[in-house]
Amino acid sequence: MSWMDKLASIEALQDAEFDPALVADMQAHAARVQARPIRFSSPTFKEYKTEELSGCGKNSFPAFSITAAGCALNCDHCQKKILEPMIPATSPEMLDQKVRDLIMLQNLQGFLLSGGSNKRNEIRYERFLPVVERLKHDFPHLKIAIHTALLDEKLAKSMESAGVDTAMMDVIGAQETIRDVYHLDRPVEDFEATLAALTSTKMEIVPHIVIGLHYGRILGERNALDIISRHPVHSLVLVVIMPFYAKPGTFATPSEHDVGRIFLAARETIPDRQVLLGCARPAGMH
Repeated sequence: MSWMDKLASIEALQDAEFDPALVADMQAHAARVQARPIRFSSPTFKEYKTEELSGCGKNSFPAFSITAAGCALNCDHCQKKILEPMIPATSPEMLDQKVRDLIMLQNLQGFLLSGGSNKRNEIRYERFLPVVERLKHDFPHLKIAIHTALLDEKLAKSMESAGVDTAMMDVIGAQETIRDVYHLDRPVEDFEATLAALTSTKMEIVPHIVIGLHYGRILGERNALDIISRHPVHSLVLVVIMPFYAKPGTFATPSEHDVGRIFLAARETIPDRQVLLGCARPAGMH
């Protein structure tokens, strides 16, 4: 039985439109990954409960922003909105106290450290890292992840020394996207240099690619995959642009078929690494 026949037999997918050529290409590559276990993750920012699965709560792994809602870049796809639900922690003392409070009140197991960028797409974490180090010393069970933005090897090593477990960054493969969407005057090579600096540490490095970042068009994603393939990353997260963050009418939603092609390209480009579908994506078949 072909994959198209199997898909047609799944009741929940009866209204879905599949690209027969894409499905055939995926089926042709299936032998390479059939033995690979599938990892399913559920988002913490949504509350839900079913007979099979319940949400673990939005505070089980919260995100802290060291800039609150501020960001100098104000990229077209985000408009700083992604920072709004994060917990403000604009001083090291504030971060330390809020984390300790959540550990006491809600048995916190870890957190994400993030924030808005300066005009060079850098987040100045330096003065917060001593707090991270103290928290890891006092609570060794804490899993700490960080959105790095662009950085140099010195800052990457400082994050490692502080005890950061996982470092995440967006890899952009098109100069036009960096210029037009990010309003940033830095080359694609700086994104690869950041990835190289991060992978020179012992942190778990998880780059992200935002599919359709160039106003919904596919532009630079395959180059981003090539960049990632040159470095020993732990895994890759693919997310899909969500137009409701942007100004109305500026972004299209990439088709499921285009997104599927990038997933297939990712599996071909880094066959030995995990490729994960992130929770940041439009609702529905995406």
